[in-house]
Amino acid sequence: MAHPNQAAVEAFELQRPRLVAMAHRMLGSGADAEDAVQEAWIRLARQDIRTIDNLSAWLTTVVGRVCIDTLRSRKARPETPVDEQILDWAVTPDDEASPESNAVLAESVGLALLVVLDALGPDERLAFVLHDTFAVPFDQIGPIIGKSSGAAKMLASRARRKVQGAPHPTDRRQQSEVVDAFLEAARGGDFDRLLQVLDPDVTWRIHTAKGVLVRVGAEALAESARLGPRARVTARRVGVNGKPGVLAWRANGKPLALMACTVVDDRIVAVDSLTDPDRLATIDLPDRYL
Repeated sequence: MAHPNQAAVEAFELQRPRLVAMAHRMLGSGADAEDAVQEAWIRLARQDIRTIDNLSAWLTTVVGRVCIDTLRSRKARPETPVDEQILDWAVTPDDEASPESNAVLAESVGLALLVVLDALGPDERLAFVLHDTFAVPFDQIGPIIGKSSGAAKMLASRARRKVQGAPHPTDRRQQSEVVDAFLEAARGGDFDRLLQVLDPDVTWRIHTAKGVLVRVGAEALAESARLGPRARVTARRVGVNGKPGVLAWRANGKPLALMACTVVDDRIVAVDSLTDPDRLATIDLPDRYL
């Protein structure tokens, strides 16, 4: 007969792919998902697997509780290191007819869904993902978030309405026009106009030399953007990995920041901003920008 620990290893490995996928969808971060699943393994290793009636449900509950704690912690601390969302920063002229832009448009529905998931409250997101994506029953979801099964069902229903009502992505030319409007407002230091082109819950990921920080809300991004005129910064629209973005550089010609923008329904809903000078120095810029 196999040792209980060996049985636990084998049983856990069978569950691992599902658990990682579940945690990744709930947390939006591969590293955080792996950490959540590893924590589940640590807890399982302390158990006698023979005492667990339903291992799949037990592991789902553990991973779910780790994820809800992580989501609630993020909500309390809006600046949290997250995974690198952009591995390569390829800068090109922003050509609306380019093959890259067509590929981005095809993927934009998925991007819009990710933005909506990020905007859900922790309890809503967990209830929706567990039930609608992984078919976890509400009587199991309720204890994970500390609510009744009926309350969990209501949370999932509310989240579902938000997801189903997610705005449709705009076409590439409109996306570029929105970024142009953002740039014009930034150049003029027009705070109110910046707020008009930014979604109130815009997610701003800042890729720094020390890691990635995330901020949520239009005011912080608008305040930072309107500092450009006083800081002697030049900025223009570019393509970043096939998406409309912004390249800014100092008076001495050195790149200051690179932004990739996700535009939905005529507003910028997500921004990835690279400010790490070492990484900026390695980016191959088109001749027209040098």
